[in-house]
Amino acid sequence: DQNLFNSICLEQLRLSAVHEGETVAVLSRGAERPEYADAFLWAAQQLGAATYHLRLPAPATAKGAWAVGESGLGTNPRAVEALKAADMVIDLTFLLFSKEQFAIQDAGTRILTCVEPAPLLARLMPTRELRERVEIGAELLAGATTMRITSPAGTDVTYRLGVYPTLSEYGFTDTPGRWDHWPAAFVFTGGADDGVDGRIVLSPGDVLLPFNTYVQTPVELTIEAGFIRAIRGVGGAPSLDADLLDSYIRSFDDPRGYGMSHVGWGLDERAHWHGLTQFGGGMGMELRSFYGNVMFSIGPNNELGGPNDTPCHFDIPMRGCSLYLDDALIVDAGELTVPEMRPGNRR
Repeated sequence: DQNLFNSICLEQLRLSAVHEGETVAVLSRGAERPEYADAFLWAAQQLGAATYHLRLPAPATAKGAWAVGESGLGTNPRAVEALKAADMVIDLTFLLFSKEQFAIQDAGTRILTCVEPAPLLARLMPTRELRERVEIGAELLAGATTMRITSPAGTDVTYRLGVYPTLSEYGFTDTPGRWDHWPAAFVFTGGADDGVDGRIVLSPGDVLLPFNTYVQTPVELTIEAGFIRAIRGVGGAPSLDADLLDSYIRSFDDPRGYGMSHVGWGLDERAHWHGLTQFGGGMGMELRSFYGNVMFSIGPNNELGGPNDTPCHFDIPMRGCSLYLDDALIVDAGELTVPEMRPGNRR
């Protein structure tokens, strides 16, 4: 229903502090999400903002692997300048990891990505209370020097922290130069480029994004000095998931695709672990956000200011893990231990 979608986009822009005198640009590509563009243009007008729609041509060739960082703006500097001139950009294309996004943010423009299915956007509407809990988690993470993740399946991996900043996502943005993604509710940082070591064991039910699938057969990853050195079935057992993950990374012909990227945990109790069974899963933001998941990522860390800008990217939210910051237990088998990070009705 377009009227309902208009109303949630209006609420989103109110949370993002859009007001009279501001300019809101909507960025789309080809024939994708025209109803989203219309809703945000309408909502910006209701709040007294000037607004315009910048529509890029569709990609010349069909997409194969999900190559992050390809924005469609790389050969169009005038379009980048038009977006930098706005106070806020509604990104309906997924600019994340692109040089053009960083240039737009550096100009002080805040960016909100919105590409998930409309029913999911409505169900996971951001709240200020959720933002507060996310920011408490971010403060704890920013003060840590080490992170250790364990699981009953055999995960035991340590990240050396302090090199890269801590980022938070809570689904709206009212801060100049800040990016967020609707819906989202998690915190993350990155380990030192050579500072991630140990073993991660993926269990059935953990999530492989962008495959948008659940792990069926256990996978063991051996990590040394910040890079994955081996991907195989546990104990040498056959694992289709291990073979698929390794084959996908190898297809980019870029050894940096095996680098360890960001790591953190989810905080939204409304997000469903089974969310991939609904709406086709979208881009999987619900799975990145579900309460108590511990997510690690493979590939680029340029979002954090790091040198790895490989187009090969994987996010892997895991269930039932425990996470320690400087030996303090923060996530206990999928449950947040810090009362201020728990929703008010959770015991």
